[in-house]
Amino acid sequence: MTSAEVTRRRVMGFGLGALAGLPAGCSGDSGPVGRLRLATGPEGGPYNAFGQALARAVAASGHRIEIVPVSTAASVDNLRKLDEGSVELALAMADVAEDAVLGREPFLRPAAATALARVYVNYTHLIVPADGPVNSVTDLAGRPVAAGAAGSGVQVVAERVLRAAGLGGAPATAPAPVPASAADERQLGLAASVTALRERSVDALFWSGGVPTPALADLARELTLRFLPLDAHVGPLRDRYGPVYTVVTLPAGVYGLTEPVGTIGVGNYLLARADVPQGVARDLLQVVFDRWRDLLREVTAGARLEPRFAISTGEVRLHPGAVAYYRSVYG
Repeated sequence: MTSAEVTRRRVMGFGLGALAGLPAGCSGDSGPVGRLRLATGPEGGPYNAFGQALARAVAASGHRIEIVPVSTAASVDNLRKLDEGSVELALAMADVAEDAVLGREPFLRPAAATALARVYVNYTHLIVPADGPVNSVTDLAGRPVAAGAAGSGVQVVAERVLRAAGLGGAPATAPAPVPASAADERQLGLAASVTALRERSVDALFWSGGVPTPALADLARELTLRFLPLDAHVGPLRDRYGPVYTVVTLPAGVYGLTEPVGTIGVGNYLLARADVPQGVARDLLQVVFDRWRDLLREVTAGARLEPRFAISTGEVRLHPGAVAYYRSVYG
């Protein structure tokens, strides 16, 4: 190991100093409070809402843990922060988390991340004005599309759908002129995407989140929207990236839909650095499972958190404290 690597490891370890005094077992005693920084997402977004709710739930639990939500660009940014040690916990979409631990684009090497739980599923929305020219993904050729903020999981899934449809630009690892058939991808967060679609400066909007997403429900009350089906793209995405992608359905009634719309589902993981003490991870999961209704209320309607669902974290291995928690509670 080089001297630079040793220095980096030492610097990364400083962020966990407050946790070092915590016992490996239950942290609900008179010991020091463990301060865990949680990378969430943009203010006003679902990850940020989940993080704020988790911070409140942990504060009320009596455990000697403090959760400090950190606003970020979301999934890709969160995995990078977790790997470099500037946060101890992170939320991320499953496809991005697997890219990170496997060292796939946009990550240059495998990232240090373990899973505590798969907490809920994101539904991929592809939305266009009902009176506009777009009726299918292929109609997006050459058109401006709000494709998620830079560093977000939305951007990852939007790029993959567009590439699968032959409308994507060249990968970052192989820069080349953008083909004329490519969609004009605009890196916009949810609020900016909604504004752009309302003002018709984009012809379509990608979003990945819970159902209903309040900002989109509000937009649907202003404009007549069309939600394009994406379920036909799940097979090709699974063939290339694995089973992180599933077929889910936007139900009739939500957003004013008169019939269900098949689309792409992607799980969301609550992640931790492996050097978070096992007892802290167990106590945190106890709060998550005790208060899951409160945590998910602002994120996605009708979702449940169950152990058989929570442990399904694919290529991202469970944190040892998570393994101990699930075994102790559920056998």
